Amino acid sequence: MSVKITRNAAKVLREEIDKPENEGKFLRVFITHSHGDHAHYGMQMDEPTDKDEVFETDKDIKVIIEKGVELLDGVRIDYFYVPEEGFMISNPTKGNHGDH
Repeated sequence: MSVKITRNAAKVLREEIDKPENEGKFLRVFITHSHGDHAHYGMQMDEPTDKDEVFETDKDIKVIIEKGVELLDGVRIDYFYVPEEGFMISNPTKGNHGDH
């Protein structure tokens, strides 16, 4: 399993991760709903359980992924400033290039 976080996303996520209320928590990426061969994703600060795997990304951010969920493998987290500011989570390895 792998997770990719872009530089823009890492910068914004680091601000959230470093808040005192998130001490001991990691970033969880999850599927909000799926249909067919693709999914829509969400994320939140959370603590891992025995059903999860924790990955260290190349941006020094730990990410929680539920074990065995194929549509989470290869997830990419990006952050855009234009046309409007916000995160986009996609999975290009599964043919999902962004929410719709």
